Amino acid sequence: MSTVSDRIGLRTWLSSASRPAFSAYAIIAAFTTYFCMYAFRKPFAAAAYTEMSGLELFGTELSFKGAAVIAQIIGYALSKYVGIKLCSEVGYARRGRAILVLLALAELALLLFALLPGHWKFLALFLNGLPLGMVWGMVFGFLEGRRISELLGAGLSCSYIVASGYVKGVGQWWLDRGMEATWMPFVTGACFALPLLLAVFLLSQLPPPSAADEAARSKREAMDGRMRSSFLRSNLLGMLPLLLLYFFLTAHRDFRDNFAAELWADMGYGAEPSNFTSSENWITFGVLVGLALLLLVKQHRRAVQAVYVLMTLGCALIGVVTLAYQAEQVSGRTFMTVVGLGMYLAYVPFGCVLFDRLQALLGSSGNALFGIYLTDALGYTGSVSVMLFKDFGRAELSFLEFFESFSLLTSILCVVCFLLSLLGFLRVAR
Repeated sequence: MSTVSDRIGLRTWLSSASRPAFSAYAIIAAFTTYFCMYAFRKPFAAAAYTEMSGLELFGTELSFKGAAVIAQIIGYALSKYVGIKLCSEVGYARRGRAILVLLALAELALLLFALLPGHWKFLALFLNGLPLGMVWGMVFGFLEGRRISELLGAGLSCSYIVASGYVKGVGQWWLDRGMEATWMPFVTGACFALPLLLAVFLLSQLPPPSAADEAARSKREAMDGRMRSSFLRSNLLGMLPLLLLYFFLTAHRDFRDNFAAELWADMGYGAEPSNFTSSENWITFGVLVGLALLLLVKQHRRAVQAVYVLMTLGCALIGVVTLAYQAEQVSGRTFMTVVGLGMYLAYVPFGCVLFDRLQALLGSSGNALFGIYLTDALGYTGSVSVMLFKDFGRAELSFLEFFESFSLLTSILCVVCFLLSLLGFLRVAR
């Protein structure tokens, strides 16, 4: 990679490029890389798999898709725990190769999903999720610690808002043309292999943060076990409420994402690829505007407060639109769009803006990836837990009925925890 980039002068150009040019390049490279990752993770959710036999656990029959979703999320959750250590320790120069290795393993697992018989397919999806949870950290590691990290993080975050819907739309396109449901995920992933290679090459050419970036945002470095423990002990008052609320927020986001087809069906909409994309386009625009505005706040204390206000308003929006839908004041399409907007306004800053700004405010050594992956690990544990609770504890409820109740609970709990977390971090910062 370095030989080719040196030959075309790419690294030299990036080191002296204007801020708009650098920003555009970095956003396109990071956005495309993570967008392509979703082609290896989410296409299988476009199919219903009604012809496949389910799985019986503890006397309860799980549908094939329900068991498949749980298997993949368990692997993804375990990946986040591994990422707490691995993503915070991997050096800058090795991140590009790490992304390619992780996604190659995920695509191999999708091939096993097509080839293995019966319930062995659940093992294949578990193996598919196992490497994918670390890709975000490898990508964001190229962007953190810069004076424009909010802008870069906003661009990157938009990738997973739109990507899930679009890759499921591609999967539905293959299904509509007679593709076998178990082969569809592998074929969809293969369609994105070449764009992925190009995007990772471009991303790996980004120079590390400059001296001016380090002066403005603190120097970022790999974190060993001692540094991770020190950060957690010093910031426990702020971290504990974040860990609790992210447990529920990630579960809410994942439930909406994995069972979007079922939610649309319960609301009376047909199985159209546009269902997966139409609502997400508006959500992407709203989140991008909200995060980009944070770039205007230069002082770190005020920036952290602004991030918390944005996230808290997002959680409040989830509850308000759910009540409006239950009162038949808004349509199902409006409900799915607005609840998604509120959820992503609260969810997206965790993966980019929040911990990058906290790192600068607190002035502690290390990087933002430790906080991101610690919350992510608990979050996807919550996702697994809620999936199991739905199937074993509230199986009589439709997907839509469960989602409505869960949206109200998530909204109330997260608003309270965001306020407690902000007070905790501001106390430490004083």
